[in-house]
Amino acid sequence: MSVDPAPVLRDHSRRARESLPADVFAYYESGAFGEEAAREATAGWSQYRFAPHVLRDVSRVDTSVRLLGSTFTSPIGAAPCAFQGLAHPEGEAASRSAFSKNGSLFVASMRSSLPLADIAAAGSGDWWYQTFATRDPGPALGLVTRARELGATAIVLTGDTPVVGPKYRVAGRRIRVPDEQFFSNVPATPGADQSDFAPLEESPGATYAYIRRLREVSGLPVLVKGVLRPDDALRALDAGAAGIIVSNHGGRQCGRAVSTAEALPVVAAAVHGRAPVLVDGGIRSGVDAAVALALGASMVLVGRPVLWALAAGGADAVGNLLAVLDGELRQMLALLGATFPAEVTPDLLWPGAAPKTSCPPGAAGGRSHSVNSEEGVNQNEADHRAPHA
Repeated sequence: MSVDPAPVLRDHSRRARESLPADVFAYYESGAFGEEAAREATAGWSQYRFAPHVLRDVSRVDTSVRLLGSTFTSPIGAAPCAFQGLAHPEGEAASRSAFSKNGSLFVASMRSSLPLADIAAAGSGDWWYQTFATRDPGPALGLVTRARELGATAIVLTGDTPVVGPKYRVAGRRIRVPDEQFFSNVPATPGADQSDFAPLEESPGATYAYIRRLREVSGLPVLVKGVLRPDDALRALDAGAAGIIVSNHGGRQCGRAVSTAEALPVVAAAVHGRAPVLVDGGIRSGVDAAVALALGASMVLVGRPVLWALAAGGADAVGNLLAVLDGELRQMLALLGATFPAEVTPDLLWPGAAPKTSCPPGAAGGRSHSVNSEEGVNQNEADHRAPHA
């Protein structure tokens, strides 16, 4: 029996609003500039319609997926969200534990509240580590090495943050993060306060060359997150990326960025099976996840719903969220006539039901350009600069 995720998410969001300090909840909810991209994130998925198969044997449905050599029981994973200790005392350890028990992917943020060792120890199974290209690459690359030593199996390079998009809703507010959380993985400079963010400051001069550097330092596959254009996806792959994550940062970076529901099919078509394509942004149900699979995603990542659940009830609530999303996705697969995620293909979407868009930038011309440049380094980070929302 499946459960409608909408009331569950509303309850988690309500409880988070009631339990969290007002500035923290506003910070989680805020988008960049006029917040158009944040508001449009969920609606984009609901514009698609299915044309399901009938009389298919769906007596056994398997939602597991294999990605970069690892098998996960569900194609619904956790997007990297920073400073989860603001939502719950157990922070990332609680989230990691819930996703691990579910057999799902957890991506840890460079700006986690807990030491990476504590996050890694909170669960079993594969996990990934997210990073940025920073002005001083030493501390960030040191954390990449540490993550690999602790068992991370892939690196996620967030590429849409050469500078931090302004959050007008919370402009001028200062969220205090305890020093032990703020500097949990990068030692604080003696005498420094939280205004000194230099060890983790993003580099506006970063280029695609950083992909290769991450590969050399970590020896792990590198996925580039924040991609919305097909030409950028191809450049990242040409530069050595092992995968693409279609993301507009939950509407928290570029003002009026296209929704990931619109960008995903164009990027997936350009990648054309060369590498896995993942997506985040506005996924709120198993039906949304099924749409994303049909549009070419190998996996979907959720961000804000995890933060809401974490604030509402820690690891148990996060586990309940996953059970609800996975249950609805499993039922959707059966109703579509599919027995596993790879069978949710574009032909299951009704022609003409998708949003009408003009030819996107970079879509023409096929594969292009090998490059030596590097693109800079989640929503889906409960922003990467929590003290300066």
